[in-house]
Amino acid sequence: MGEPVRIAMWSGPRNISTALMRSWGSRPDCAVSDEPLYAHYLSTLTPAARNEHPGADDVLASQARDWREVVSVLTGPSPSGNPVWYQKHMAHHLTPGMDRGWTLALANVFLIREPREMITSFIKVIPDPTPEDLGLPQQVGLFEFVRARMDEAPPVIDSRDVLEDPRGMLGALCERVGVAFDESMLRWAPGPRPEDGVWAPHWYASVYESTGFAPYRAKDEDIPRHLSGVLESCRGLYDELARHRLRAG
Repeated sequence: MGEPVRIAMWSGPRNISTALMRSWGSRPDCAVSDEPLYAHYLSTLTPAARNEHPGADDVLASQARDWREVVSVLTGPSPSGNPVWYQKHMAHHLTPGMDRGWTLALANVFLIREPREMITSFIKVIPDPTPEDLGLPQQVGLFEFVRARMDEAPPVIDSRDVLEDPRGMLGALCERVGVAFDESMLRWAPGPRPEDGVWAPHWYASVYESTGFAPYRAKDEDIPRHLSGVLESCRGLYDELARHRLRAG
């Protein structure tokens, strides 16, 4: 068995990251890992900040907290020997003290969403996020780290582009990471999956009901005034990544 293709999808919260995990998990050749660094991230928060995360104690009990232990698994053989290994990551789980060198063993992909839409969704659960809570500074930092060492920009995909053309965007992404597109990526069975993290009941309700990618629908919600600075900061970071968006066809 050769080295697996380890695809690391680095996303912010309230994106289509779980739908993409369903998509890749529908492939017969693909193993899936759901936010393996979540417990590590929670372990670095203050008790008050940790308590904002639904089911935090269950998450801490379900995963290793030492990022080095997690990374040793993520860069090793894929589960059950699958030739493709999809790793769903939240960019804000990359804490400041973590070395980034291990990410070079992965095919890193960056999933972005228009900041206004992301923020208005996220604040329904956590009301006063910083840009760091939304993962965009970490995404840009890792993107630049990978680009500098690989001598090319890693792929960036926008959630709206995926929802508007799932087959085209997934086909383009598969080509970039070196695997064949599979039609099974477009449909999946509803309900929970064994690979879902213990936090799934708090966050995955809409995905449980889905059987494929929903059509894109624009959101028309206002950002609270006190978060206008967060929106401005996130928009600038989003624009940096959006310049490198992968296009279908």
